[in-house]
Amino acid sequence: MEVNFSTLIFLVFLALVLQPVLTGRMYALRRVQAIRSIEKRRCSRVITMIHRQEKRSLFGFSMSSMIGLEDAQSIISAIKSTPRDMPIDLVLHTPGGLVLAAMQIARAVEAHPAKVTVFVPIYAMSGGTLIALAADEIVMGEFSMLGPIDPQIMGISAASILAARDAKPVEHVSDLALVLADVSEKATAQVKRGAVEIMTPRMERAKAEALADTLTSGTWTHDYALTPAEATDLGLAVSVGLPQEVLDLMKLYPAPVKQSAVEFLPFEPPGRRMG
Repeated sequence: MEVNFSTLIFLVFLALVLQPVLTGRMYALRRVQAIRSIEKRRCSRVITMIHRQEKRSLFGFSMSSMIGLEDAQSIISAIKSTPRDMPIDLVLHTPGGLVLAAMQIARAVEAHPAKVTVFVPIYAMSGGTLIALAADEIVMGEFSMLGPIDPQIMGISAASILAARDAKPVEHVSDLALVLADVSEKATAQVKRGAVEIMTPRMERAKAEALADTLTSGTWTHDYALTPAEATDLGLAVSVGLPQEVLDLMKLYPAPVKQSAVEFLPFEPPGRRMG
């Protein structure tokens, strides 16, 4: 068959279109194999919620995601289909997201009769931390992090809105600021109450209330990184030491190479180096 310039352009275009799809299918297959391996070794049901930027669309555009209602529906379905006596390993990597969805997932995690372990390879912030609070055990890496669960109103910390309102006489506060402060009070109270609810089966109520108050009251900025040591000091059941297979699993959720400023060569022992 004669290949002219137009045919060549078409083939190049077709390759560009199909490459992200085929790569995605390859990684999906490898993830299935890795998850099955972890399940067999730990005799558990593995559920993952990984939110990171990766080439997922037909044309390879980068897409990022956060906790949403679709995630809640999928995880709840997975938990409900798991035998009541089977442990669950939930791998979380997320910046957070919708409070409603995170709370739904947290309640489903708390309600599972068998042990639920949350693995945090890198970070589980905001709503991810809320979900982790419902687990029997949180396993983190040495440099993994959790975060505060203070609600955000229009992208602003609810605690900061309340602090701004209380910093001046009410007659000098605008109506909009008062409305936002009212919403902030309600949102903070709701998240705190929900956090206490999911923690009390595994923690004394007084400790749960104190921890929920610390995490929701704006003690830190919303992006503050709670280290494993700090999380332990707060009273969370945290252990450090991620299984290698969980770390290997994370490699199967690649971010776009073109957006990374990090590059390194595979390590070779000194005795094997040549030239």
